[in-house]
Amino acid sequence: MFPEAFIKRIREQNYINPKLLFESLNDTGPISIRINPGKWNKVPEGAEHVPWCRTGYYLPGKPSFTADPLFHAGCYYPQEASGMFIEEIFNNLFVGQTDLRVLDLCGAPGSKSTHLSSLIGNNGCLITNEVIRSRADILAENITRWGVPNSIVTNNDPRDIGKLTGYFDLIIADVPCSGEGMFRNNNVRNQWSENNAHLCTTRQRRIISDIWPALKENGILIYSTCTFNPAENEENIKWLTDNTLSECLKIDISAFPGITEITFKGITGYGFYPYKIKGEGFFISVLRKIEKTPEFRIKKHTNPGNLSQVEIKTVEELIGKEKRNILKINDIITDIPLEPNEYSTLSSMLRVIKPGTELFRISGKGVVPHHSLAMSVNPARNIFPIIELNYSKAVRYLRKDNLDLPVKPNGWYMAVFKGCNLGFLKSTGGRFNNYFPVSLRIKMGREIINEKQIIKWETD
Repeated sequence: MFPEAFIKRIREQNYINPKLLFESLNDTGPISIRINPGKWNKVPEGAEHVPWCRTGYYLPGKPSFTADPLFHAGCYYPQEASGMFIEEIFNNLFVGQTDLRVLDLCGAPGSKSTHLSSLIGNNGCLITNEVIRSRADILAENITRWGVPNSIVTNNDPRDIGKLTGYFDLIIADVPCSGEGMFRNNNVRNQWSENNAHLCTTRQRRIISDIWPALKENGILIYSTCTFNPAENEENIKWLTDNTLSECLKIDISAFPGITEITFKGITGYGFYPYKIKGEGFFISVLRKIEKTPEFRIKKHTNPGNLSQVEIKTVEELIGKEKRNILKINDIITDIPLEPNEYSTLSSMLRVIKPGTELFRISGKGVVPHHSLAMSVNPARNIFPIIELNYSKAVRYLRKDNLDLPVKPNGWYMAVFKGCNLGFLKSTGGRFNNYFPVSLRIKMGREIINEKQIIKWETD
């Protein structure tokens, strides 16, 4: 059953076939993933390609991601297919551009952020933000797992980020919404109300107004929701163009006949309806800022993160002598995706919870490598000896169970499954200590974890 007010509005709404929409929302939705090209190059067995995402695939069934070591290694990310359309927009507008400054404003749990980090390249920087701290921690975990070293995770209200006047080339605002596009989930249906939808519209306008100053002149805002509600979609875009100096851009969707172009009083958006495309309900629109905006000023700072000679030598041993921006932050040696002055300017204005790729800290007992180093797409493979684990041992490692492994000389080792890093082990000579982070460990009982539950790959 759908809410009566929702049914009434859909029956009167343009661009939608009510009967087909209601039927599709009562069906089981597709399961899709996006491959991490920096870690994995195989195709799921029996999969269908997502047409607007080079690395996106629909799976033939629903696997257990929790039971799959390759998920924990960051080889792929479970993502709803409609949301992968940001790749098509990005490639239309930013192809060949480097040194981009990108903001994912409402980043948790990390689907669009991990996608963007792969799109913008190593010379760009992604600030991925989440206002709710518990969700920001989950976002940081997923960014760590993905391992592309160009991302910084923050925990700020949009009005705080709006103070970075003229900083971002691209802002993604996948704003909180009434969730009608996710009505295949009964919990989402039950939480819906007309009043909540109205509150969402008001909140969305506040969010965009707060963040608008941070967009550069000629910068791009991508606005999206997972609802069918015109008040939260095209009417909000029209409101924004009426209240700012901006222009709504058209995207070529001729290769994707299932996507619906929505026009409203001179603006354009794109609707993804589950009976026309293979995915959940989704709306997206693109605007260019055309108002004069001062350039963001980077302040000069005395570098607070100077490294000792021992720390510098350790960095060179782990990741080579290639020039990087390395700072010591909270006693952790960290590879940050910005020049130190730029990072210091941003970190003085924002609440940073993950500044980049944490590499190691030095304790009284020597170097302690960080889990982020193991997850990086460019890990120090030649420094840490590899211990290849079969499925059973990989699951034990991910549960933080003790491992029965042959005795090895003292030191740090990399636990690997199918050639992909899972994290660190340390040999004390007589046994191995498991350094997989407690916060990430698998909590499923071993008796219900089975290799038959995980994705099968074409070359397995």
